[in-house]
Amino acid sequence: MTMRGKAARFGGRVLASVLLAGCSMAARSETVDDRVEALLAKMTLEEKAGQLNLVSLEPGFDPESVRRGEVGAVINFSNQNLASNIDGYARTSRLGIPLLISLDIVHGYRTVFPLPIGMAASFDPDLVRRASAAAARETLAAGINWSFSPMADVARDLRWGRVVEGLGEDTWLTGQLAAAQVEGFRDGGVASTLKHFAGYSAVYGGRDYDVTWVSPTELYDTHLPPFRAGIRAGADSVMTALTALNAVPTTADGHLMTQILRREMGFKGVVIADWEAVASLIKHGVARDGAEATRKAVAAGVDMDMTSGLFVKHLPEEVRAGRISQASVDESVRRVLRLKFGLGLFDRPVLDPATAEGRLLTPETRAVARETARASFVLLKNDRNLLPIDPRTVKRIALVGPFADAKWDQVGPHEGNGQVDDVISIRTGLTERAAKAGIALDYAAGCDRICSERADFPKAIEAAKAADLVVAVIGEGRDQSGEGSSRAYLGMRGLQQDLVQELAATGKPLLLLVFGGRPVELHEAIDRAQAAMMIWIPGTEGGPAVAETLFGDFDPSGKMPLSWPRTVGQMPLTYDRRAGGRPHIDGARWTLGYNDETISPRFPFGYGLTYTSFAYGDPEVVTPKVGVGDRYEAVLEVRTSVTNTGTRPGRTVAQLYLNQPVASRSRPLRLLKGAVPMVLAPGETAVATFRVPSRDLGFHDTDGTLVVEAGDYRVFVGEDSDAPKSAGFSVETGWRSAPGNVEASSR
Repeated sequence: MTMRGKAARFGGRVLASVLLAGCSMAARSETVDDRVEALLAKMTLEEKAGQLNLVSLEPGFDPESVRRGEVGAVINFSNQNLASNIDGYARTSRLGIPLLISLDIVHGYRTVFPLPIGMAASFDPDLVRRASAAAARETLAAGINWSFSPMADVARDLRWGRVVEGLGEDTWLTGQLAAAQVEGFRDGGVASTLKHFAGYSAVYGGRDYDVTWVSPTELYDTHLPPFRAGIRAGADSVMTALTALNAVPTTADGHLMTQILRREMGFKGVVIADWEAVASLIKHGVARDGAEATRKAVAAGVDMDMTSGLFVKHLPEEVRAGRISQASVDESVRRVLRLKFGLGLFDRPVLDPATAEGRLLTPETRAVARETARASFVLLKNDRNLLPIDPRTVKRIALVGPFADAKWDQVGPHEGNGQVDDVISIRTGLTERAAKAGIALDYAAGCDRICSERADFPKAIEAAKAADLVVAVIGEGRDQSGEGSSRAYLGMRGLQQDLVQELAATGKPLLLLVFGGRPVELHEAIDRAQAAMMIWIPGTEGGPAVAETLFGDFDPSGKMPLSWPRTVGQMPLTYDRRAGGRPHIDGARWTLGYNDETISPRFPFGYGLTYTSFAYGDPEVVTPKVGVGDRYEAVLEVRTSVTNTGTRPGRTVAQLYLNQPVASRSRPLRLLKGAVPMVLAPGETAVATFRVPSRDLGFHDTDGTLVVEAGDYRVFVGEDSDAPKSAGFSVETGWRSAPGNVEASSR
């Protein structure tokens, strides 16, 4: 059956007479654990296996399997009619256990927000939490109660397509924002999932699904802390990675899933295998057949199988044969049932689809999406204050480029149930705002999204010659980012560089709006333009958000959550590198680097301009000696003055970076340990205060022990990772923390 036929089959309303058996199973005075145990006692082994089975709406799906109690969760029932009807089937099963209805809510459900990497540019956990809560409320309105988000993987290579789903290259920032997403989903009533555990982003060559080799210290210092932060924030589930970590597929890695995740990190929720990850153990070469794959996944600590169908097929037989313990199955079922009870699924009726539509794409949600889009934009260049657009000097704008009127691209990958027709394109937004200012706008794309031909170049050049300002929307399309979209080249597709060259040759002021899910190689384009702004994939409200920012209704204030490379040959490129035995010196051959390119990025991590300017004072270390007293309570406190030296109000993000010059292990040159957003009026001075727990000064040994060493340290404070102003402090008393201490979260 086709997907369309399947949707039609389940598209009608659930009969009001569906019996909500779960609602009467236990009195409200009983605890969740009481209700779980009472239900568990009634279940057959097959029904228990069913609760650990997640299926997808695809050709061949049998709805009667849900009624038979063989399904505990579903995915891709992505609208209110589908979700309501399949849950109705579950409620008419013998025990009436409701379903976990899941979807990848990466950047919104119906109202599409910027991709997470764009939201990360805000450096604003509160905004990210509000955006996630707004997305969750829409999601829940459609009957979907479980989100496979946030992605807590730290981006280490821009060639990796899933950079768009994450929150940047920095461990501390990723942890802060992943926790905010978890909290936002909870605020909106939807369960969250931290993924992909662990080391998934370290794939060789940036190739999705390739192997990962990560040293234990790098695992503890770089890849695990964001998961710790998300767990502390209350994450409901954790998803395994599709990759093999150090030759062991994570779905079969008991040390990773049980020792580290459960015991050391204290996670008590549901562990779900990624899409067909249990069956993939056969392809990885660690299981001969589905039964062995099932045994290995359960032994490692996996609770739920996604779409492989192996748990429901093999668990009962394996338990009866004594190859899998009944106790381990029961414990997994308990976790799943606790999640369902905790979400209140047993105590609410099946969704009436008619109630959903009015709760989707509301003005309030669209307002948050627009605010988030504006906060994501990173101003890269603004020579001679070309921006904001001044109607006194600009009377006609030429809007060109393949992504100026590309609604499908603007929705982006992983779009939930986002609809192209809901999108306000950049062309529409800018046309309306220009008209309000009395400015004419001419649109000529120049080329399509593939940009393989020059046939339409002349129209764009003609429009540019007649204009006072040329706005070119260039970059990469939605299909060039996301899962399965890793890239060997990071240049702009087709002839976009040639289009920029010809536009610049007109001599008219040129603004580049860089569209896409990752930084691209700009090469000569950035030099030919007077201004440039990264707008990512901005979502439903991207058009008005761009227009309001260009006209100065709101100032750009985003900061790069990634180092922007000059060329793909620099990959992997992150700011938190180590000096090496021959530290880099520009122009010196026998030092760390290349003989044909600098090692520095085009734009550093944390970089971003605005329409005003800021001056930072020298950092003041309030606590020059750290480590006296309780080791967990000791805090480094640093202050710095920040002054708006421009003529407009504006927002900056004061950033604090840590360095330990001499240690028992070579440490990164800089590590972000604090970020303070500040909004200042012209001439206003305020103080940014950073409070860094002493545990965040340390690093991990190979066994996960957190080590904070006595000795001298330095902090750097400024607007990005190249911040020049610094001050020293010392840790008087070093200490070590056992691997099981879930407070140990730094690198």
